[in-house]
Order: sequence, then structure tokens, then C-alpha cells
Amino acid sequence: PVLRLYEGPAAGSEAWTHKEKERYDEVWQTRIIYNVVDPTLTVFLPDPAVANGTAMVVCPGGGFHALSIDREGFDVAHWLTTHGVACFVLKYRLVECHTDDPVGELAGKSMEQMKVDCEPIIRLAMADGMATVRHIREHAAEYNIQPDRVGLIGFSAGGTVAVSVVLQAEPEARPDFVAPIYLQYEWVIRGKVPSNAPPMFILAATNDELGLAPHSVDLYRDWTAAGGPAELHLYAKGGHGFGMGTQGLPSDRWIERFGEWMDAQDFLTPGMRQSPKS
Repeated sequence: PVLRLYEGPAAGSEAWTHKEKERYDEVWQTRIIYNVVDPTLTVFLPDPAVANGTAMVVCPGGGFHALSIDREGFDVAHWLTTHGVACFVLKYRLVECHTDDPVGELAGKSMEQMKVDCEPIIRLAMADGMATVRHIREHAAEYNIQPDRVGLIGFSAGGTVAVSVVLQAEPEARPDFVAPIYLQYEWVIRGKVPSNAPPMFILAATNDELGLAPHSVDLYRDWTAAGGPAELHLYAKGGHGFGMGTQGLPSDRWIERFGEWMDAQDFLTPGMRQSPKS
């Protein structure tokens, strides 16, 4: 099922009139969604026989101009549901694109222009992330999940959203664990690391074409300096935006490492979670 995140127009974008669109992009070699105005959740529930009570919000990336909805969204959800995790793929609000080539528009902008265009949208996307966590907790019984086992994984721009949510949210909207994957850290809406910071799984590739590998290192440093538990993985190769794609590289199996980490944190074990592990 696909659920609207808000009953009426989303606060902050009530005047938007552009329409959401979808296409296959040859550059990114995946299906993309763009011009998102009305945020939605696509729900993937595991077989009750393997459900473990954990939920995951999945935030695809795309530079806040598009969403890599399959490789960084639905494909991630399919893997996690086979391991008992209920997944909610979030289509968060994006920068308005004026052509049917959002990837081309994004590539044609300077970093300065991108920052101007994306900065107000990041706050809206963060609000969508917070609203999603609240929704899952409020409807935990319906989804057969535990309200203290709600995670958030985000890719690239989605990683920016994920970390912004953790740093800015009130406890009821803060995830219990978070996984920023090749995030853009400089655009995160900063705040104090919570005193009871949730465990964090950070992953990227050293040869990231956008030069974002150091962002993951900086996040790891800041998180652990504040006493937050974290695990950092940096592959030698993989580039940017690999998601669930196949390149014939060790990075193809990154999600298995993530699954191992989740298991070590007791998030793949059915029942109530015990004390967090470092």
C-alpha cells in the first residue's frame, strides 16, 4: 500500500502546483521520481512468520532533485523484509524541476546554486522524515512492530535527511538507530548530538565521484566524540549512488554488512530490544 503522509497539503509547501513525475534515467540507470509535492510512504511488510518487530524508514537519494526509488528504495526494502523488517519507503519533498530531465538540471547547477535551491527543501524533507517516524510509532500495533525498534536509513541526500532528523527531532520522532549511506554531511541541519544518541551505521566508498567520503569520516568523528555509538565502513571502490546495484565489487554486498550490524544491535532478533551495543 501507498499512504499519504499528511491528511491535507504538507505544511510549508501548500502553494506548490507542480506535479510528481516518474521516468527511467539513462545516466543513473534506474527509475527515478521527481517533483514530489505530496509525501507518501510505500509500505513493505514481512511475512508474519519471520517478522521481528523492527521497522525501517528508507530515504532514497537524488540530490533533492529526484529519488532513486528502486536502487535506494524499493530494492532495499525487499532485502530487509526478507529479514523480518517492516519497511516504509519515503517519498519526501523535492526541489521543483522545470524539465523532464531532473538529473540534467542537477548536473548543470553549480554547488552554490544547488545549496540555494536545496536549503529550504532540506527542512521540508526533514519534517517528512520526522512525521514518518511518528506515524510508525503511532500505528505500531497495526504494523506489528515495536515502537522502540524504528530505524532510518538514507542514501546521499536521504542520508542528509536521516542525520538531520536525528539531530533535530523530539524523542517521539527520533529513530532508534540510523544508517546514513554516502551522505552529504555539510548540508545536514546541525544540532546537538542527543545524550542518548542512537547507534549509527555509516558507509561510503573512498572513490566517491562527488568527494563525499570525508563527510562520512567527519560524521563518525563528531558522533563518537559526543559519545554516540557508531560503526564506519569505507570501501576502496564503489563510487557514489551504488545502492543495491551490481558492479562486481565488494561494495555490492554492503547491505549484508548492514544486516550483520543490525543483528549485533539486536534489531533482527524478535522481541523487545535490550541495552544498546557499541
